[in-house]
Order: sequence, then C-alpha cells, then structure tokens
Amino acid sequence: MSDPAYPKLRPLQPVPVVHMGQQSFFLRDPLELNGHSVLLPGPLAPLLALCDGTRDPDTIAAIFQAHFGLKMMTAEISSIIEALDQCYLLDNQRARALQDESLAAYRAAPHRPPSSAGGSYPAEPGPLTRMLNDYLEGAAVEPAPFPGKGLLSPHIDYARGGEIYAQVWKRATEMVAAADLFIVIGTDHYGGHNPITLTRQHYATPYGVLPTDQGLVDILAAAIGEESAFAGELYHRGEHSLELPLVWLHHLTRHRPIAVVPILCGAFEPGDPGIEGLLDALQEAVEGRETFYVISGDLAHVGPAFGGTPLAGAAKRRVQRSDSDLLGLLEVGDADGFLAAIDDCLDENNVCGTYPLYLGMKAMGPVSGQRAGYAQCPADDRGTSIVSVAGQIFF
Repeated sequence: MSDPAYPKLRPLQPVPVVHMGQQSFFLRDPLELNGHSVLLPGPLAPLLALCDGTRDPDTIAAIFQAHFGLKMMTAEISSIIEALDQCYLLDNQRARALQDESLAAYRAAPHRPPSSAGGSYPAEPGPLTRMLNDYLEGAAVEPAPFPGKGLLSPHIDYARGGEIYAQVWKRATEMVAAADLFIVIGTDHYGGHNPITLTRQHYATPYGVLPTDQGLVDILAAAIGEESAFAGELYHRGEHSLELPLVWLHHLTRHRPIAVVPILCGAFEPGDPGIEGLLDALQEAVEGRETFYVISGDLAHVGPAFGGTPLAGAAKRRVQRSDSDLLGLLEVGDADGFLAAIDDCLDENNVCGTYPLYLGMKAMGPVSGQRAGYAQCPADDRGTSIVSVAGQIFF
C-alpha cells in the first residue's frame, strides 16, 4: 500500500470515451469495488501515470505545469486525488479493507451469480432456451460423431457471435454429453498480471448452478501456491470469458449440475515452473475421468476501437489470413508454434485467447483440431474495427 502523502492508483483500465464533446477516460475498476462511474477529463490523463506512489501533490502539480503546460494548483490535484480515494481507486487501507470485505461476501454467497444475464443474454430460462435453440437450428452443421477432448469457444457477446457459438457447440454435442467433468479456461481480461486465477465458488446460470469441483481446485491451488492461485479471485465476479461459454455448456447438458473447474488465465512464460506444476497436477487428477476442456478465447482485436488504424477490405482480409494461419497451427495440435507465431509478430492483432489456448492445448495433450466457424464482428459503428472469433473442436 502507498504512503498517503504519495498517492498510488490501484490497477485500473482507462477506457477512452467522448463525454459532452470532450475526450475523456472512463476509469474501469477490474475489482469493481466502487459502484460509481468515474470519468477523468482527457487533459488530466497524465495523472494516471503520475500517481504511482513516488510523488506528492506538489510534485504532480509542478510536472503538469512544466511538461504539459497545464497550470494546476496543489489544492486542485489534492481534490482530484481525494475524489479518486472516495471511489476506492487508490492503493490504500480503505480500498484494501473494502476488497477484503468484497472477497468475503463473494466466498460466502451460495454461488457466483451470472453477471451478464439480462444484458448479453436473457435472464430467464425460457427466453434463453428459445434464443440458444434458434442459434443451434440455424447452424448448418451436424454433431461430430467421434470422441472429443475439447473445444475453442468465443466469448464475445451473443448478439455478434451467436452463430459461431452455435456452430462449435452443435459440433460438440455428443462430446459434451459423454463428459462428467469440464475444465473451463478463459481469458482474464482484468487481472492479466496473474498467470492463473482459481475460485472455489460455484457458477450459476439462468438454468441453475454448475458446481465447481472444489477438490480438484484444491489440488491445482496446491500446485501453484494458494496465495498466487486466489490473488485475483474477485476478477471472477464480473469476468464474461467463463460465464458466456458456461451458459452454452449448461444448455447443451440439459441443465444438469455437471462438475466444472473455472480457470482464469493471464500471461505467463512457457516453461514457467508454476504452469508446468499446474499441468502435471491437472493431468494426474483427471486420469480416468471423462474430462472435456472448454477453451474460451476470441482472436484479433484491431482498428481504432483498440488503438489502431481504421480497417478497410484489404486489411480485414490480411487479418483473416493471419487468423487462418493460427487456427491451422491449432488444427495440428502445435501449441508451441501457435504461441511462437503470436510472439514473432509482437501480437500485432491483439489476440485475446492466446494463453487460454496454449494452456488448454498443453492440458489436453496430443490432439488435432477441426474448425467450426469464423467471423469478423464489428467493434465500432463505422465498421473500421473488428473482433474476429472462431470455433474449433479437438479430438
């Protein structure tokens, strides 16, 4: 925690927005400790870097004047910092106490409630069933007739990615029916500095509760260390990358309370001892069980919505070729080649599912893949930004 005289922001995600005609930043709190929307005017954006625990308000005001030509009084800086503190955005005792309280409440609840219900999909089982069945009926594919090990599912909202969800989940119908344990590995959008984040909490959908296999979670936590395993557990509360595929899983299993292990995946280095220990523990623990892996990941995030240049037809085709190359590596089960290909181009397309796919491929062992849908979904109202999504089954 920071010295009160030297304010330090907690890890936040500044999202650029235009508010009342002015460039501003919405300060998204990954831990969702405060219930308020915090907007920071664009000219004050340097404050996000300056509040790092090494500067007092006098120093920050002087830097604004010297480097940005913005005359700010120390009292003004202090007032802004106080407002951030009131919203629990500073790394201090107030925020830590609320974080502990929030974590205790999350763990004490009977289950994790679905945070996207009523937004990305209907909150009631009847309308949800009709919507997902409509998607499945529109998917011109048949269930794969062979045993399977897992699948790659999108985690984009259903309105944009519903057709791809339907193609991959319909292909996997028989595979899902044959399994009794589901390892679900999703992108940690908020706590990417945590390689692996576990939870012992059960996950609810509008169909009921999917029980987390807490015994298996205990085994995995022991392999990577309890503190590391649960350091970012609160990120599970609002993370959609697990929730959206789990709704499809619950739908296809006809609302049965099948066992799941929800894993959020941040960045890590291949060969990391903790990751290797996790994989060894997982493979040993699931030996003899009918286990199916659900890997949740989208592909490219490119265009102005993600800090890039506007995309036209030729650029979108280049993205599609790049995506196809990556999916081809997954088809031959080359997890190391997949990761190397992304590293070689410095992840210029901002692939969202990199680490869940790598971890899932390593956990499944030798597999081959089969594509089940691909789409480029709009990510702005001009059609100049896209998120690409794909489905794939592994056998």
